[in-house]
Amino acid sequence: MKQVLQFKITLIDTEPAIWRRIQIAENATFWDLHVAIQDAMGWQDYHLHQFIIFAAAKKRTPPQAFIGIPDGEFDNDIIAGWETPLDEYLTPEYRIIYEYDFGDSWEHEIIFEGAFPRVTGQKYPCCLAGEMACPPEDVGGIPGFYNFVEVIANKKDPEHKDMVEWHGGKFDPQKFDARKVKFHNAKIRLKNMLAEVD
Repeated sequence: MKQVLQFKITLIDTEPAIWRRIQIAENATFWDLHVAIQDAMGWQDYHLHQFIIFAAAKKRTPPQAFIGIPDGEFDNDIIAGWETPLDEYLTPEYRIIYEYDFGDSWEHEIIFEGAFPRVTGQKYPCCLAGEMACPPEDVGGIPGFYNFVEVIANKKDPEHKDMVEWHGGKFDPQKFDARKVKFHNAKIRLKNMLAEVD
């Protein structure tokens, strides 16, 4: 029987927690998971990303691996996400962090919740649940986001008008509906990304 892999993704240092629960095909790569996280969270994939693999048993150990988009100009050890199957690191000995946008440094804890039978007629990836809205792109990381939430909620704040204009309208930090998540084709996004790199 075909299975799907289930993950809970939580944006670290958010309170209340911004999180999503998704399922993805069992033969998926880290690139597939990256695209699914982007879509489920509400990011726009404007920035670089990486998965950081740690040894789960040791809290203060150097990373075991970096998985993302290799940069040929630099001698780094980033493993290509599209060449790395998820199941290589889905064991209790590893802990996975997903970082998006190295400037704002949005770090997500990735918890593998297990493999489940594929539901006939269901398209994958899919978002099962989640809470709270995703921060806007380029808002300034966690501190900038909570400043943004405070300012945009207070019409008397001197920065309110500019912040609403910058965002392009109102922002409800509690608004999220898993049923409205739309997933993009990871293969097409990979093809487009590689074409831009070349």
